[in-house]
Order: sequence, then structure tokens, then C-alpha cells
Amino acid sequence: MRNFIAALCTSAALLAGAPAIASVPASDFTLASLKDGNLKLSEQRGEVIMLNFWASWCGPCREEMPLLDELHARYESVGFQVWGVNVDANRDDAQTMLNKIPVAFPVLFDAESSVSKLFGVDAMPSSVFIDRDGNVRYVHKGYRSGDEAEYKKIIKELIRE
Repeated sequence: MRNFIAALCTSAALLAGAPAIASVPASDFTLASLKDGNLKLSEQRGEVIMLNFWASWCGPCREEMPLLDELHARYESVGFQVWGVNVDANRDDAQTMLNKIPVAFPVLFDAESSVSKLFGVDAMPSSVFIDRDGNVRYVHKGYRSGDEAEYKKIIKELIRE
């Protein structure tokens, strides 16, 4: 029941616009990753996580990926991680894009869109910021040049808590 309510709250926050501010428990999930086997969100308690939902066909996603990689590299040592959640039905499409735009952060595959549904994702890209206690704190839909300044502000706030 708690996960259902959290999913509803997360969905409501996602529908409210970008960036939506929330503080609800993030729904737990496990997904296969490109390099690190399966990754489970609840095992990352104590870290600030930015879930970035992306697709290979999404132009803003391709534009945003190198910037996310920079954020991951810059703040990883202080407890921040970007998790790129690919939603392509065909993993090969994601791999083709990653060959052109390589990233160091974990890339996970959500071909069934089960995790996307948990977080109410209805726009590409979408980013969900989760605090060290496992709560969804901010949701950002889409990407425009300059949004990374907002991302940095959110990341700094969450890692200082």
C-alpha cells in the first residue's frame, strides 16, 4: 500500500510541471544495467540519485547526456550518482547511441517501461532527484540548454543535507 501511495504521489508530482517539488518515498526497483549487473534503488540509500529517463530517438536526451556525465563525474565523490534509465524497446538502439555518446554513469534498461510507469514518466527526458533517505524530492521534465544550472542547484542542495 505504501508503494502504491508513493507511486501516486510521484505521478502527481510529475504531472504538476517541471521542476516539481515533492518529498515522497521513491518506489523501489531493480533493473539490468549495461556494465554492473542488476542495480536496485534501495541499495543506494545514503546516496543522492538522479534518475534520468531517456530514449535513443530523443534529441534533447542526446544533447543532455554529456552534461549528465559531467555532473556524475563532478559530484560522484560526494555521494551523487546519475542513473540513466533507457526506455527503448530494443536495447541495440540504446547501445548504438551510447557508442556515439559514451557515458561513465550507470545505464539501466527499462524496455517494459515498468519503472517509467512507477515514476509516472510521460516526457523525454525526465529526471527524478532522490535524496539520501530514498525520497523523491524534485522532478524535471524535458531538457533545454541551461537546465543543467537548475540540476546543479538541486544536487548541491541534496548532497549538503
